[in-house]
Amino acid sequence: MVCGSEGEPTAVLLRAGEVIDGVDAARGRRSTSKTDADLARGPARLCVALGIALDDNGADLASGPLRLEPPRHPVAEFASGPRTGVSGPGGSTDYPWRFWLPGDPTVSPYKRSVPKRT
Repeated sequence: MVCGSEGEPTAVLLRAGEVIDGVDAARGRRSTSKTDADLARGPARLCVALGIALDDNGADLASGPLRLEPPRHPVAEFASGPRTGVSGPGGSTDYPWRFWLPGDPTVSPYKRSVPKRT
């Protein structure tokens, strides 16, 4: 999700989430999920569960049907670490740009990048 003006490199990659409202609709879209915590666990699942499609590219996230809102409860603790599945310096501890809530059941596990063999 782009957070700035066009031409500015400002964005947030949402890799997972918790479906709070519309759980029945999300279950319908993700009928293969075994638990509600699994509905939006990962970027593709998140999009499917929330009904986000390529047609939503350019949507206004402040006033449209897709909205980003602050959490309902204050977040007291979060963790950070290297990005999952990213090789090279961007996936190292030098860039702890992966953030999550410790113990949250919707957070997917960290997967180290495996360098490609040539």
